[in-house]
Amino acid sequence: MSNVENVCPQVLRGVLREVRRLAADPPAGIKVVLRDNDLTDVIALIDGPADTPYFGGVFRVRLALGREFPSAPPRAFFLTKIFHPNVSAAGEVCVNTLKRDWRPELGLAHALLAVRCLLIAPNADSALNADAAALLRDRYDAYFARAKLFTDIHARADRRAPSASSPPSAPSAASSPPSAPSASSPPSAASAASSPPSATSPSPPPRQGPRAKRERRAAGLRERRRILKRL
Repeated sequence: MSNVENVCPQVLRGVLREVRRLAADPPAGIKVVLRDNDLTDVIALIDGPADTPYFGGVFRVRLALGREFPSAPPRAFFLTKIFHPNVSAAGEVCVNTLKRDWRPELGLAHALLAVRCLLIAPNADSALNADAAALLRDRYDAYFARAKLFTDIHARADRRAPSASSPPSAPSAASSPPSAPSASSPPSAASAASSPPSATSPSPPPRQGPRAKRERRAAGLRERRRILKRL
């Protein structure tokens, strides 16, 4: 529901300037969708970070600005279904940056980067999804597999479709059909069986074990600090 009438015009003008700036020069992995008709609902597309089960997906995220913004933080929601310990079944996000660590000068870019950092370094200690938090703590391989499954099913549908004004060209095979294979040299059945298409070979999950989990968590926290320092 729109909250435009409850936010002062000066704040709305500042939000409009920041949204337009983010659309023109977006942070890495984030694209803001321009919606001038309702500036209290900011929609963004967030790319799943590499080396996470969310890689390859595009997640629609909503920042809802209340009447106290920017003194109070925006509320963040995933509109794309996701399996994550800090995201509830309704899509609500729990991250300290948008709660007790919020400061009015941080702005929308910082809020969106905090949400993307959460995909890199999930926190099982402030969980909104108890099943995801338990798997993250105790069975990382199972957590990774389920989160990746959700990404494959739900997040790939949010990728931008090709523009209707530029339909794909017809295959070149229509104008130059392939020549028939030579009868004297049929392909070897053994060689065909030994080289299946690479597209059917999914990437293996990361290394398991307590040491590997500690290394992943430390790397995620370092990446999170590095991104937030740039703001």
